[in-house]
Amino acid sequence: MENHIKSWAESAPRLVAVAAGREAADLVIRGCKLVNVQSREVLDWQVAVAEGRFAYIGPDASHCIGPDTRVIDAEGRYLIPGLCDGHMHIESGMLTPAEFAAAVIPHGTTTMFTDPHEIANVLGLHGVRMMHDEALMQPINIYTQMPSCAPSAPGLETTGFEISAEDVTEAMGWPGIIGLGEMMNFPGVINGDPQMLAEMAATMNAGKTVGGHYASPDKGIAFSAYVAGGAADDHEGTAEADAIARVRNGMKSMMRLGSAWYDIESQITAVTEKGLDPRNFILCTDDCHSGTLVNDGHMNRVVRHAIECGCDPLIALQMATINTATHFGLERELGSIAPGRRADMILTSDLATLPIEHVIARGQTVALDGKITVDCPHYDWPPAARATVRMGKTLAADDFAIKAPKGSNTVKAKVIGVVENQAPTEALTAELPVVDGLVEGQDDTYQIALVERHRATGDVTNGFVSGFGYEGQMAIASTVAHDSHHMIVVGTDRNMMAKAANRLSEVGGGVTVWKDGAELALVELPIAGLMSDRPAAEVAAKADNMVAAMAACGCTLNNAYMQHSLLALVVIPSLRISDLGLVDVDKFELTELFEENI
Repeated sequence: MENHIKSWAESAPRLVAVAAGREAADLVIRGCKLVNVQSREVLDWQVAVAEGRFAYIGPDASHCIGPDTRVIDAEGRYLIPGLCDGHMHIESGMLTPAEFAAAVIPHGTTTMFTDPHEIANVLGLHGVRMMHDEALMQPINIYTQMPSCAPSAPGLETTGFEISAEDVTEAMGWPGIIGLGEMMNFPGVINGDPQMLAEMAATMNAGKTVGGHYASPDKGIAFSAYVAGGAADDHEGTAEADAIARVRNGMKSMMRLGSAWYDIESQITAVTEKGLDPRNFILCTDDCHSGTLVNDGHMNRVVRHAIECGCDPLIALQMATINTATHFGLERELGSIAPGRRADMILTSDLATLPIEHVIARGQTVALDGKITVDCPHYDWPPAARATVRMGKTLAADDFAIKAPKGSNTVKAKVIGVVENQAPTEALTAELPVVDGLVEGQDDTYQIALVERHRATGDVTNGFVSGFGYEGQMAIASTVAHDSHHMIVVGTDRNMMAKAANRLSEVGGGVTVWKDGAELALVELPIAGLMSDRPAAEVAAKADNMVAAMAACGCTLNNAYMQHSLLALVVIPSLRISDLGLVDVDKFELTELFEENI
């Protein structure tokens, strides 16, 4: 099943023979400006490849050329290492690993470190194994981090499955597992929770890397306690001080540019202005939906953005190649153009704008001029992975009714406030009217509901949200609801909220947008209610239609869908919703919807 490449040890006899000129290389690239991320230099060197690995790099590779050697003349272009994404979730692209790989290969991504905690919440360890197995089938390197937190916050949400310390220990023996996925339960770590510490211990005992997630502004004693637990990196920083605090404590600062997260510009000044050592900084995407992948790019987009923010191009490339590989203990395997490493590389005519013209992975051409040239094999997803939306009943408008306290004409309600381009929300309040005993939204405050969809309980949790700009009669529903992945429904009309929820039950999951009683857009995500195994361009077209439909409902936010999908993420401040109620993430506890009667 695995798309295999021989180890350096297995390949060494041939690599030595090719480098010495005794045997011919499979591939030689000459006429290039080689970007050496080990030394941060641009060299007029050539490379020779054998067994899918670099055998020789140096001024002249002519001694490696034989009658059957493929020779590429780079015509003065730059040769850079294939790009690495240090932290990301494939499910956020609405695609399976195969289709995600097919989407990003033309953008020059040849290595990904993925945390499939989305599917873990829906299908448990079995779902993680399916993602892991499809990842290993691909022509590029996809390493899997074993999810650490399903549920992300025990006691504040109910997931389809729970991940145990025993599950983590088992997964550490799988061939493609590189470490532990982001440890989101930072209060658990800080308070010495035995399960969280056991998961991190199992990872460290296996010699692997513990991923971090510290979504708190407190950089004092609590932060120190979290780092002491073993988290080796963190991507939740949003300010220069966050990046500095992390690297001073021996963590890698992962700076992200996803579809909705713009956290590089505010942090990269730690390098560009404060002069901190750039080897401790890594670029990543975290979450990119299919539209971004198809229309804008992947890690090439991130590197370009870092350069636009004032970062030296060679340093930006290090942050997306060698720094990432070194962090995961793979510096001798990938991330640079050096002998023995996997022959993952890109030809580009400009280091700043980074056009991706020719992509080579493991010595084979995988994309040319933006077009993929290889197959990305699919896993045979079983029926159980396609039947995960279990609501227990057909919903009606009454399920979304919010009853006011007796005798109230108005109420003071807690409201989730969406912040554009950031993961955190605001904890707001609003005075809302009561009509016929029910609380109604008004102005830019409308209803949000969390519909239980794993155990068919029929439960619906109701609340309020603001910031999207919705107008008129509308509803949007999604079974992508990080991290528990129940169903989030937001709307101004209870009838349409019910219709939207029932529609997703009917198609097995996805996203649907309704306005004035009619469906404007539908993205079917039949695998775990999270992913489609259709091609990225097809899914992206439907996602683009969904974004347009949200705009037709009055929404003006950049990548508002990503904000929508995080409204149930109960580990990022300040206010969220779960199947158990409204969650005050600042206090890590459930809270009441109404503050007081007026």
